Amino acid sequence: METKRLYRSNKNKVFAGVCGGLGEYLDVDPVLVRLVWLLIVIFSGVVPGVIVYLLAIFIVPERS
Repeated sequence: METKRLYRSNKNKVFAGVCGGLGEYLDVDPVLVRLVWLLIVIFSGVVPGVIVYLLAIFIVPERS
């Protein structure tokens, strides 16, 4: 059995591919992931959501 790995997406990319990669990993539409992420950022405060997204850019590798 092949192990699933989380990568930043190359094809479902708006800014850095983090939400697109998460959508591919979870087998859901990346637009849905982006909408959920936007709601989380709005309701938790903008700064923590932006910091988490920036950390994800550096932590999650890009698919080669």
